Amino acid sequence: MKYTSMIIGHATMDSNTDHLGNTVRIVGGAVVFSSASAHALGHRVAAVTKLAEKDRERLKSFTVPEENLFCLPSEKSCDMVNVYHTPDKERRTSTCLSVGDPFNAAELPALECEIYHLAGLVYGDFDAELIRTLAKKASVALDVQAMLRHVAADGSMYFEDWKEKKECLPYITYLKTDAAEAEIMTGCTDRREAAKHLYSWGAREILITHNSEVLVYDGKDFYTCPIKARNLSGRTGRGDTTFAAYINERLTKSIPEALLTATATVSLKMETPGPFKGTRADVEKYIDDFYR
Repeated sequence: MKYTSMIIGHATMDSNTDHLGNTVRIVGGAVVFSSASAHALGHRVAAVTKLAEKDRERLKSFTVPEENLFCLPSEKSCDMVNVYHTPDKERRTSTCLSVGDPFNAAELPALECEIYHLAGLVYGDFDAELIRTLAKKASVALDVQAMLRHVAADGSMYFEDWKEKKECLPYITYLKTDAAEAEIMTGCTDRREAAKHLYSWGAREILITHNSEVLVYDGKDFYTCPIKARNLSGRTGRGDTTFAAYINERLTKSIPEALLTATATVSLKMETPGPFKGTRADVEKYIDDFYR
């Protein structure tokens, strides 16, 4: 049976400390948040992760059915520490205590899907060869975080531009960045100008998240939708939730329709910590209440 998307990435153990010094340990990672939102909207998605044998307990944090969850072996799992410096959680310092093994095409489960969603965490999770190989089979969606965020020898994390961007972006159907990542890649502080650059380099549909709205550019028109979350207690996983909801909806919906559903989904998700566990009916009610 065909999946709408195969979502690939590491499941981390995150230690999150807010601006008041409160610390919570939770299983996170883009693959957890992304698979949750797509599944909640009724899409049949496969989640593929890597874990050390001792950390397989983390699989219980996924919301997708067990038969749609695939765990590959890794020498180490990915572990991170995040310290947020502001109430809106827009500024943080991240440290990577342990990095998981890279993904390669040969080890992925032999499943038919419409989109390969690369939901990585740090540079090295995916390489150019993986992108080229997957693009021959289906559309590729990339969260560019995994191409910009590097881990230093001491575990500290830093961002730098993706050296292979112009080689790889022509293979990308859906590209997701946040405003800061878009600036790193293009030098543009204006999100619309950044989206134009990314499109000109080959990506066919650009989604840029911001704390106020989500923007999409398809080379012809710009589309935006405001975030309407009433609190930010579930801020972690914002971009992951948005992107997965958008690309899976996009398979059957127009850009404005997919964008509205994705933005409403993340607005609702941001009001509760952890992966989104609502339903499509919950999202539709949220749209009726706050977007109509």
